[in-house]
Amino acid sequence: MNLTTTYLGLELKSPLVASASPLSQEVDNIKLMEDAGAGAVVMHSLFEEQLTLEKFELHHHLTYGTESFAESLTYFPEPTTFNVGPEEYLEHIRTAKEKVEIPIIASLNGASLGGWTEYGKLIEEAGASALELNIYYVPTNPDLTSAEIEQNYIEILTSVKNSVTIPVAVKLSPYFTNTANMAKRLDQAGADGLVLFNRFYQPDINLETLDVEPHVLLSTPQAMRLPLRWIAILYGHIQGSLAATSGIHNAHDVIKMLMVGANATMLCSVLLRHGINHIQCLETEIKEWMETHEYESVKQMQGSMSQLNCPDPSAFERAQYMKALQSYKPEWGRHIK
Repeated sequence: MNLTTTYLGLELKSPLVASASPLSQEVDNIKLMEDAGAGAVVMHSLFEEQLTLEKFELHHHLTYGTESFAESLTYFPEPTTFNVGPEEYLEHIRTAKEKVEIPIIASLNGASLGGWTEYGKLIEEAGASALELNIYYVPTNPDLTSAEIEQNYIEILTSVKNSVTIPVAVKLSPYFTNTANMAKRLDQAGADGLVLFNRFYQPDINLETLDVEPHVLLSTPQAMRLPLRWIAILYGHIQGSLAATSGIHNAHDVIKMLMVGANATMLCSVLLRHGINHIQCLETEIKEWMETHEYESVKQMQGSMSQLNCPDPSAFERAQYMKALQSYKPEWGRHIK
């Protein structure tokens, strides 16, 4: 069984890619991922706020003489909030590249132009095979138009692309008015690939302390339906690669994503739950399914069930919504005809 695939112009030994997560903070873990069968590893994210703190030495200058403006003390995160700084991140990439042969994809997380352009070049010089732009932006200004928000994405991508020669992927949220149009615009602006979709971690409220707190919930298999639908729709309509992320937990999830047109399938929650060696389990199960169903390669199945090639293209649009509602019966009423 040939599991090789092409993602961002990179030849991967497998479509199973370890997504950005705390697991990649240790080089030994990255080596374990390679040994378990990962085709590539996306590094944990470096945040725009870290670049801002580094560039302007804000921790020193903003805390000097701020006793009269107490609120300024908590405006920027403490340096200890982050596990590594910008220089450590670059060194982490260099060390990882010395240990493994699979591609190392760096991840930058932010919402504005910031220091991404300059730092993207440093990431390339450190040896990263590609760069993933995780544009995490929650617009709260009611006067900000959708056109302005979308243009911000384009400007960030264009700026980074002009500063590096390595492939650049954009990790998108699913909240655009017209996802297909946004995908097309990013593709035309030079994105080498799109990662669908970014899961925004929502805050929670602590009822005892009455504080707003971060609360990380790992994905469930249900989350894969959204990227599955949009990859199926976009396949064949953009030039760049398509990567699926969110809700990929078993071999069947991977196979479905490949069939609708994904070049790579990103694994995060499943590895946090079951460990890095679970990559090997997924690979074995994929090969067994391929052998049973007489598929010789991943490339043979890629896109075979996309909207472009599906016998019923409307299944990915409104028609399926109506069919689902008409066919569903509650658990307690399924014995009723």
